[in-house]
Amino acid sequence: MSRIAVVPGSFDPVTLGHIDVIARAADLYDTLHVVVVHNPSKSALIPVDDRVALIERAIAAAGLSGNIEVSKWSEGLLVEYCSQVGAKVVIKGIRNQADVTYETPMALVNRNLAGIETLFMLPEPGHAYVSSSLVRQVAALKGDVRPYVPHIVADYLNTAR
Repeated sequence: MSRIAVVPGSFDPVTLGHIDVIARAADLYDTLHVVVVHNPSKSALIPVDDRVALIERAIAAAGLSGNIEVSKWSEGLLVEYCSQVGAKVVIKGIRNQADVTYETPMALVNRNLAGIETLFMLPEPGHAYVSSSLVRQVAALKGDVRPYVPHIVADYLNTAR
């Protein structure tokens, strides 16, 4: 039986912390689905299709593409996507207690709705303070985002200015 997991997120933009969690999760599962999900409470900077392409390119640049599939999911519950691909685990990167507080109710509902377990993974400490919203703010103010995102993402953000 194949072990399949899903790493969902808005990835607006994908950060080095995201790539770190994706890399370590890919080592634990036979197939890892990285899924760009629509979060109605957030206003997106990068179009969904561009986010998918940026993640694919960042994963390839990091030499991680072997067992990782990148896609998008904009309608329905995440557990429906998990059921479609046969995943029993959702992996969420968490940076701090606020992330735990935000993610815990969703983890419990996913388990209740579909028996999907959630695994929380911490990023490397050097990435633990970086969020996509922080990167968007730095980019909007024309700051250097290269320490926080893959180079392909920094180039994209610099071009979009």
